Amino acid sequence: MELLHVKAPAKINLFLRISGKRSDGYHDLYTLMCPLALYDTLTLSAGGKGIVVVCDHPGVPEDASNLAARSANLFLKTAFAGNSLPISGLTIHIDKKIPVGAGLGGGSSDAAAVLMALNDYFGQPLSTQALMALGTRIGADVPFFVRGAPALATGIGDRLEPFPHLTPWTALLVYPNEVVSTAWVYKNLNLRLTKDEKKLSKFHFDGRLFKLDEHLVNDLEPVTERAFPVIKAIKRLLLAHGAGGAMMSGSGSTVFGLFADHERAISVCTALRDNQQNKNWTLYVADLLI
Repeated sequence: MELLHVKAPAKINLFLRISGKRSDGYHDLYTLMCPLALYDTLTLSAGGKGIVVVCDHPGVPEDASNLAARSANLFLKTAFAGNSLPISGLTIHIDKKIPVGAGLGGGSSDAAAVLMALNDYFGQPLSTQALMALGTRIGADVPFFVRGAPALATGIGDRLEPFPHLTPWTALLVYPNEVVSTAWVYKNLNLRLTKDEKKLSKFHFDGRLFKLDEHLVNDLEPVTERAFPVIKAIKRLLLAHGAGGAMMSGSGSTVFGLFADHERAISVCTALRDNQQNKNWTLYVADLLI
């Protein structure tokens, strides 16, 4: 195999409601996800034995637990079931730009990018639906990244419906360098406290534009905020600098502010970077991919 270079985008949750806990231990979600122009870059090359992951980010596992490695293994076993594998080994090099444990879906996006890259390279033996089904076995967000477009997601996040009604905002992302365990957040979620005044259901989004003042809500935000109060401080700061809305993405800890003007988002990003009090934060400007 020649070298394959693929890009894996980040995502934000523009709203996230938790409707209940399932018998299998997972939670039922109702969420709107949108990909962002912030990317990891993956390089795939055949050779050696087994599946090897190489990444210089200390928070990224390089063993079989890595989602990109799991997706490669699952793809090869599924696409070539009953036949000899076309390669003896695969190395996946990840150039990590999406922060880890940040609520931006980097690991799931890497996994989806590997599925799609291998499928294209080997002549598309699997349909998009088949790839999405494989993705569900790897992680709840992986099917979304295989689809690659804004979507309403239900179930554990794997049942997707296209959502074409988004405004082309620019997101200013602030990652306070706090790694958040998604499992910990869900464990500490109190469903009785998630029923706020924004009663969001599928009806609210049929054929309608997403409205910041009505729809920007995240049931996981209060849980993460209690452990990391910096999240509330970042939200206030982004709003004070003119963001149309601000919220934590996923289980955190990244907070995003949405701006109608790309240049304004860059200007605010520069101002926050220059503030010495914010020196532990990492900031990104990324357009929504709609």
